[in-house]
Amino acid sequence: MEFSILNEKEFETIALKLPCSNFHQTVKWGKLKEKNGWIPHFLGVRKNKKIVAATLLLEKKIFKRFSIFYAPRGYLIDFKEKEILKFFTEEIRKFAKAKSGIFVKIDPYLIYKERDIDGKIIPNGIDNSDAVENLKALGYIHTGFNLKHENMQPRWAFALNLEEKSKEEILANMESKTRQLIRKNERCNIEIREIDEEELAIFKDIMNHTSERRNFIDRPFEYYKNMLEILQDNAKIYIAELNIENLLEKTKKEVEDNKKIISEKEIEIEQKNKNINIDKTKKKIEELKTTNKKLSEKIIHYQKIIDTDGKRIILGGIIYMIYNKEILSLFGGCYDKYKEFLSFYTIHWEIIKYAIDHGYTKYNFYGISGDFENKDDELYGLYDFKRGFGGNVEEYIGEFDLIINKPMYFFYKHGFSLYKKLKK
Repeated sequence: MEFSILNEKEFETIALKLPCSNFHQTVKWGKLKEKNGWIPHFLGVRKNKKIVAATLLLEKKIFKRFSIFYAPRGYLIDFKEKEILKFFTEEIRKFAKAKSGIFVKIDPYLIYKERDIDGKIIPNGIDNSDAVENLKALGYIHTGFNLKHENMQPRWAFALNLEEKSKEEILANMESKTRQLIRKNERCNIEIREIDEEELAIFKDIMNHTSERRNFIDRPFEYYKNMLEILQDNAKIYIAELNIENLLEKTKKEVEDNKKIISEKEIEIEQKNKNINIDKTKKKIEELKTTNKKLSEKIIHYQKIIDTDGKRIILGGIIYMIYNKEILSLFGGCYDKYKEFLSFYTIHWEIIKYAIDHGYTKYNFYGISGDFENKDDELYGLYDFKRGFGGNVEEYIGEFDLIINKPMYFFYKHGFSLYKKLKK
């Protein structure tokens, strides 16, 4: 076997074919991280002149003379192939040591144990416990089977298998509440469209609002700009919009239509029409009056929105990563004052339909919590929302650190832990 530094073309070609392929392990992702102070390296293993393992390894200089290394969602390797894994690990250790490395972190895009929609382990399903043990045997420190979002990338996700599935099948497998809300949004005529760099400020404003509401630090505008410029077709931003003036007119018409029906039914009762059930007709009149009362309140509410925010409003948006056969919902946000419209239902459904139409086989809703018992947990609602679309829980094997310099590693871990607490 031979350890190689790969050129960009070699890496991009082989990255699609090797195990654990994902958008983090691409030349474009390396170029994006380079904008944020990381140095990308493309490394591989050749066996009989064929590349059998590879990784994008990011390097960041710290404390002036030291470096930390991170293979985002890497390596691209069969983790059950002990001989290749051992060789690659030894060579990466030498590579990092030569650059005064402190440690190498990896968080492979590899399922730990296959789980169903409820997060329960599927008997005789996928089980990569041996991959975890193989890494430990080679000296990697497993940071644990955490349940929350403590890692650099989510350890738990929710995904929808689209392979050989029609839109009708996917819709039928959703929870009834999810279907109802999708259809409700269709009646409201919520629209989804892709935005480009010229409208990027729209998405940034959504994320600013969301970060303030949920108490996290958002990325700078330049980061999103670089994403669109560098990742190109692999990154798409979709926003949800609503013509509130149209909805107002539609609601007014519904009120008038209901009034007409009420009037007709009252006449039927007054004329003692023998073809109607008086009690049922009276009940229907009361139901329509109750509906009109609620609709009248909405009319006032919609008019206030128009007066303050205009005739067309933006509800929220999501940035997607599109790579190989997968579309992944990376992150997004929405305006709290428009949360009644529940725009995420529409955005997800529209992109799921897009994925099916264009031959993608997996729609990844991405990060959730792995705690499926505590329904009071703030992250449980995220899982509960995503499971409404159907699909299954994905549990990845987690983070591993390959320590190169022990004293500096423990110094860094302590300092980084303190930094995260202060940042939070």
